[in-house]
Amino acid sequence: MNNFFFILSFIFILVCQNSYNQEKKIFASFTNETIILDGLDKENAWSNAKKISSLFNGIVPIPENKGSQKNEIKIIYNDKFLYVFAKAYTTADIVGEPSLKRDAKTRGADAILVMFDTYSDATNAFWFESTSSGVKKDALISNGGQSSGNDVDFTWDIRFDVKTVKHEGYYSVEFKIPFSSLKFPEGSTRWKVNFFRADNVYSEFNSWTHIPKGQNGLNISFFGDLIFDKPLGSSKSPIIMIPYTNGIISKDYENKSSFSNFSFGGDAKISIGNGMNLDLTLNPDFSQVEVDDQIVNLTRFEINLPEKRQFFIQNSDLFASIGDSRDSRTFFSRRIGVAKDKDGNTIENRIIAGARLSGKITDNLRLGFLNMQTEEDNSNNISANNNMVFALQQRVFSKSNINLFFINREKTGNSNLVNDQEKFNRVFGVDYNLRSKNSKWSGSLFYHNSINENKKDDSYSTGINLLYNSKNHGVYSKIISVGEGFESDLGFIRRKGIFKQYIRYERRFWIETDKISNISITPSYRYITKPNQNSLITDRDFSASFEIDFKNLSNFSIDFGYPYTYLDSEFNVTRRDGAVPIPIGGYNYPNLEISFRNSFFNEFTYFLEFGGGQFFNGTKKSIQARIGYRIEPIVQTSLNISYDKIELPKPYDTADLWLIGPKINFTFSKKLFWSNYIQYSNIGESVGINSRLQWRFAPLSDFYLVYNDNYFASNIFAPKLRSLTFKLSYWFNI
Repeated sequence: MNNFFFILSFIFILVCQNSYNQEKKIFASFTNETIILDGLDKENAWSNAKKISSLFNGIVPIPENKGSQKNEIKIIYNDKFLYVFAKAYTTADIVGEPSLKRDAKTRGADAILVMFDTYSDATNAFWFESTSSGVKKDALISNGGQSSGNDVDFTWDIRFDVKTVKHEGYYSVEFKIPFSSLKFPEGSTRWKVNFFRADNVYSEFNSWTHIPKGQNGLNISFFGDLIFDKPLGSSKSPIIMIPYTNGIISKDYENKSSFSNFSFGGDAKISIGNGMNLDLTLNPDFSQVEVDDQIVNLTRFEINLPEKRQFFIQNSDLFASIGDSRDSRTFFSRRIGVAKDKDGNTIENRIIAGARLSGKITDNLRLGFLNMQTEEDNSNNISANNNMVFALQQRVFSKSNINLFFINREKTGNSNLVNDQEKFNRVFGVDYNLRSKNSKWSGSLFYHNSINENKKDDSYSTGINLLYNSKNHGVYSKIISVGEGFESDLGFIRRKGIFKQYIRYERRFWIETDKISNISITPSYRYITKPNQNSLITDRDFSASFEIDFKNLSNFSIDFGYPYTYLDSEFNVTRRDGAVPIPIGGYNYPNLEISFRNSFFNEFTYFLEFGGGQFFNGTKKSIQARIGYRIEPIVQTSLNISYDKIELPKPYDTADLWLIGPKINFTFSKKLFWSNYIQYSNIGESVGINSRLQWRFAPLSDFYLVYNDNYFASNIFAPKLRSLTFKLSYWFNI
């Protein structure tokens, strides 16, 4: 094992660092002229600005092909604002606006996107977007944008303005972005930039720059150059204050009790220099945050869900990229503000206050510091804790970095509470994150160690992974070792005392027929042992997938798996009271899944998945369905259905497991939204209702009214817990 670690580590040092020469350039012209934001380019400054005019390069459905419709871009700026003007040409009337809500997850609108890498380091970027009707999106891109799903966060919000006008044969978009909303080096003369067009007439997503086949379309490595007429000044972000007030009334029908509360709190955002942000929060409230989707968990392990609280978002990659995202995620921000009650249930644990300092110290050195204090809860036997994370990230070579960190969770105060939580848990370590210039090579190498009040042996977590990604081939390999004594109270550690090996190969075929874009075949192999138990094999899995991407953006896939699992303890699959758990032992259970989804540009969208096969000592049949329909732009509906039929031999549990979640959202205007979500689970024997009304009465300032209702749904249908919450927040700059 040691030799293999050495060989892979050596590859990290010698791996190819070839560059991809991006020749695209756009020039920004300085002006003192007053610019009226009206979606038109009638000022003299626009007439004098240099423009780019071309067919963009295809990303979806066919990478590297030219897009079907031309686009024009111009940029001007003054001391306070950056203006971007775009013309998006079309051969048909632009129809379809899936939603009027900012940052709406619903896709399918015709839109112009602009992204800035202000430090030109291919690490982070700012995303600004407008649809043809002026619906805005903004987001942060981290980790070089190598993965669309994991590296783009729409929870981030900042002030910017946009106006659009529809013309015969095209629509125009004018962005007004305050320099105070961005971070950049003082005296900048050059940034990295890219422009994208979502085309709902031809169902395309295209890029100004060339993105090679096999690479993620949002990869920052392939941005072009934005060149300014004269050097920019310093990044003068204002002090942002966001006070809030909220109130709640609730009734617990099960325990026959009521509760009401009225509170105040607030956030502050303070700029320190050109590259650092100090975020402060006092008595934070997250009642308005979108509720999590329930998941049917048929595994032996806990499920981690994404962070949605905005306070934890900006520069979160400094913390979230520590360790391995699946098997040893050493820091997981969702651990802060939740705890276990006396019955082992996960409940909210109030955060009293917190601070977060993050950003660039120099062009190559980033700092992240997070400190949050949580409240003691005597009624639920929960201790007060101070939660701290410190990270330093130094860029090396072209896009790689070394990350040093320290995590500390410690009980505070003079609490006499006696629970199973140790007085403190500390974790420290180092990560090396590799990204080559041409983005073909990426990976990480890390070693972490934990210290607890009660000293434990094998208190380490270490791993290495390497990905090679080219036009036709993708090879990914990972080795992870987690000691039995490794503890990270603020992390997500799936299991301990394991040694895991994993390898995956993807072969892509760019068919490009009248209907097909590409076909991929992906075999993989996973092998997990317990070193301290005579290398007992706990998991062994061969799987293979076959996938077709169609030009109309639909997708078809077949997945086959042949896993082996050794249960070292009894496992209650359905987690129902009284069920006889599956006994200790080894199990092989081959299975097959077939899925299909249509294009997200359609008003009617669907995803269907059918699966079946053996399951431990029995069988499992599954159906997953996500169906959506929108009446543009006012109504967006969806229905998620999950059904699993578990059949095990007697006396073990046999069950039909249902999870049904309809959603219906109304976007009455760009300022008024009403979302409704119902979730029924026969596993939890409950029905949950979340109804949230949002009024954006000023920029990034909101009034929320949230109604939650939970019902018993077993032998009787009766209310369990009901609450009504309001929150009023106001964003203003000092």
